[in-house]
Amino acid sequence: MTDNHETTHLSSVQLQSLRQDLQEQLEQRRRHLDGLRVQEQEGSGADGTWQELVISITAAERAVAELSQAYDRLVAGTYGRCAACQAAIPFERLKVRPLARNCIDCQRRHEAA
Repeated sequence: MTDNHETTHLSSVQLQSLRQDLQEQLEQRRRHLDGLRVQEQEGSGADGTWQELVISITAAERAVAELSQAYDRLVAGTYGRCAACQAAIPFERLKVRPLARNCIDCQRRHEAA
């Protein structure tokens, strides 16, 4: 896999740091999801925790999908650009919120709507 480096506002060191963070989070979430699926297969569904387990699996699947999409954007060279206005999302924001798809201004407008 190669990067297009369309995300020119991020240095190669920053991109590598973000890539590593995303990979680690993705691996951790996948392991968690695998553990939940084992619990689902072993469970009888008789107790009240079955519904909680299903909710946890759904949330874990969503987290894995979001992290995978972020990683795919990084590989494609579109990671770190606002989905709404295409402005550069600062490294500091991406480091804190690696799944950020919008710059702060667009995110505020989205949340206010």
